This record gives sequence, structure tokens and C-alpha cells, in this order.
Amino acid sequence: MSKITPFLWFDGRAEEAMELYVSVFKDDAKVLSVQRMNGKVLVVSFELLGREFMGMNAEPMFKFNESVSFMVHCETQAEVDWYWEKLIAGGGQESQCGWLKDKFGLSWQITPTALLRMMADPDPKKSGAVFQEMLKMRKIVIADLEKAYREAA
Repeated sequence: MSKITPFLWFDGRAEEAMELYVSVFKDDAKVLSVQRMNGKVLVVSFELLGREFMGMNAEPMFKFNESVSFMVHCETQAEVDWYWEKLIAGGGQESQCGWLKDKFGLSWQITPTALLRMMADPDPKKSGAVFQEMLKMRKIVIADLEKAYREAA
């Protein structure tokens, strides 16, 4: 067990959210527990990519916002596309620069590792070109970032 566990407040849909996330991260995800009170789901616990998460069903007092998000590191465009499509499905919303909100309002950053590598380049022309290209995007397209990077050399 990690010393820190993200604990998410859902508006009565914690079990549904858990089922979505476990299906999206299917190769490395599992349901850990479902706690009920008076026959209703109160708290769920699940694991994604080796990290435990908990979700609670509660009244709609608090909403998720962009000040907290989960970054998913992706090695390929196919992986970017997979997570983007699965997390946006069913009522999610695209945002800028690889950010999206799922149908529960939780923010995710679907981030290619290539973006992080190119942004860390010490050449400000290269990293700046990649940054400017990223600003034009919703879902990140690795080939477009790589083209901007090469052309800035």
C-alpha cells in the first residue's frame, strides 16, 4: 500500500467510474473492494497501473476541476489515441494541449513521452517550436510535434 492514495468524490457514480477506469487501464487494473452501506455503494477501491485509488459516493456538493488532473504517459500514438477515445467516450470533453475531462468531470492529461523529451531539449528553438505546436492541439499528435522539432533544428 502506498502512503498516498488519491481519494475521489463522485456524485453517486463511484462504482460506474471505477468500472470505466478499470476497463480503460485493463491490462494493469483491478477492482480491490466495494464497500456498501444499507445496500448502496459508499466507497470503492481500485488499482490502475500499480496505484491505488478510492472513490466515494456523496452528494453533489463538490465538483472536480482542472486544478487536479491525472497524467497518463504514452509511448506511441496508438496509446495516446486509445486513452483519449476511451476517456472522452460517453460525454467527456476535449480541452487543449492533451487535456480532457471524462464524463464524471475528472481531468486527464494524455501525454506522449516524446512531448516531454522534446520539451526538455536545451535548444530553445526546438523546445519552443514543440510548445507552439502543442498549443494548437487538443489531442496530441506525435508526428506533428516531431515535424516542428525537426524543422526548428
